[in-house]
Amino acid sequence: MEKYVINGGKRLKGKVKISGSKNAALALMPACLLNNGISTIENVPEVNDIYTMVKLFRAIGINSEFDKHTLNIDTSKVTSHVAPYEHVKKMRASVYVLGPLLAKYGKAKVSMPGGCAWGPRPINLHLEAMKKLGADIELEGGYIIAKTRRLKGTKINFDVSSVGATGNALMAAVLAKGNTLITNAAVEPEITVLIDFLISMGAKIKGKETTRLEIEGVDELKTSTIRNVQDRIEAGTLLIAGALTKSNITIEYYSNHLDSVISKLKDSGVKITKGDEEIELNARGLTPESVDVETAVYPGFPTDMQAQWTVFMSLAKGSARVTDNIYFDRFKHVPELNRLGANIEIKNNSAIVKGVRKLKAATVMSTDLRASASLVLGGLAAEGTTDVLRIYHIDRGYQRIEEKLQMLGADIKREETPEY
Repeated sequence: MEKYVINGGKRLKGKVKISGSKNAALALMPACLLNNGISTIENVPEVNDIYTMVKLFRAIGINSEFDKHTLNIDTSKVTSHVAPYEHVKKMRASVYVLGPLLAKYGKAKVSMPGGCAWGPRPINLHLEAMKKLGADIELEGGYIIAKTRRLKGTKINFDVSSVGATGNALMAAVLAKGNTLITNAAVEPEITVLIDFLISMGAKIKGKETTRLEIEGVDELKTSTIRNVQDRIEAGTLLIAGALTKSNITIEYYSNHLDSVISKLKDSGVKITKGDEEIELNARGLTPESVDVETAVYPGFPTDMQAQWTVFMSLAKGSARVTDNIYFDRFKHVPELNRLGANIEIKNNSAIVKGVRKLKAATVMSTDLRASASLVLGGLAAEGTTDVLRIYHIDRGYQRIEEKLQMLGADIKREETPEY
């Protein structure tokens, strides 16, 4: 097992390039199941979740070649419709194969998903969408068993906006017979790039970047190539690293998907200059103002940035309330941040963060992907040497984040450690 050893209290400087989006790539990969042949996804990050999906693909007969951030996926010889527990347990996004397998092959057996070790994140929205499209669904032995002669167009209204369920319903509907209307659909960038990919394959979809999607089913789709979007969560994490350490850094990032985080950073007093392809952050000499945050569906403040914002507010003036309206119990990072000297109290689905003058090094333990990022950020700002344990969580979603931080001047290294 590995850990990060961080000598904190150092200012960062320089420029770093943001990787492709892990979450978007995990939606694009299963979309390749909808055709026969080789499709290509560019700008794919080298993170463990991607490799987990590649292993899952191998289990159902799909050959994938991954080189220099380009992923070629050959779906011409699918030999199985079973997504086994050994792979699905590691990552919730594995359930994305349900819709494409049903739409293309009329059957799917998918293990109930695993993933981050926090909170119940039910997949009932995925299953209800498949049922409305005409699939017979049974749960047996920890598996979702789905069958259909052919999916049929229908109306699907999501009670709660869900990126995963929207993506799964989209991929199922494009090969369904007739027309499908999806309302209260997610509008996150991960869905937008998925729609672009499906349209490039020959799908007929209207309503991109709106909550109302109209899909006219087609009989088949062709292979295609898509360039993945950049990872807005990695970009936000690195910006907060700069803000926490009172630094001046630049990230190479060319989209508007991070505007909600940038707005809150400006409210805290951070100076940000945004160009077409770069964002410069200047927090030198800054003691940030406390800024309340409530997570919301896109374009609101991302739940995947909640933990990072919480640690940033731990060094702000006064008191801030950080509320997660997406996942009410996503606060396992708080006890570990308090070990670093933060003053944070949990009340229902909010963290009440009272700013302290400084953080002090300690040994802390990662519990999930974004919690890991917040602990690394805390270690960068803390006085002394911080050990962050169980960093396999962060490797699921950040491409060698220590190397990017090193490029900015951080004193962080990866070391082997006895298992904890």
